[in-house]
Amino acid sequence: MKAGKRFCVSGCLAGLPCRWDARSKPDPRVQRLVAQGLCIVVCPEVQGGLLPPRKPCEICRDKVLARDGTDCTRAYRKGAERALAMALAAGCTAALLKARSPSCGAGEIYDGSFTKTLVPGDGVFAGLCRQQGLALFTEESFPWEELGAAAE
Repeated sequence: MKAGKRFCVSGCLAGLPCRWDARSKPDPRVQRLVAQGLCIVVCPEVQGGLLPPRKPCEICRDKVLARDGTDCTRAYRKGAERALAMALAAGCTAALLKARSPSCGAGEIYDGSFTKTLVPGDGVFAGLCRQQGLALFTEESFPWEELGAAAE
């Protein structure tokens, strides 16, 4: 990933308290990129109407279910579509997303059993980004060294 490319990042990595538990998972490297104007911040869950705090969700087959069994699929899809529209309008060609999230997980997600069991797959937003040809990364797989000084 070259420093000149534009990408979107998960809000929780940027420090927004948008996770299910109304907390964030701030990554100082992501926060520096946001401060430098190198990316846009999205939270598909909030953009789909799921305000924090909310029940945790996982993907189970083709649905996004809360721990209590509530089907949240519609909100996740709506938020993913809105976030993707923002990313494309901003000219993003890549996404830096929160690992294992039911929205943003890229490559592996929790299996829907709420036992922290991982399976191959993408979150709802990550899947849409992949379909549109955006390069997908998580905070764990992003090639930070390729950005050089921008990430420091």
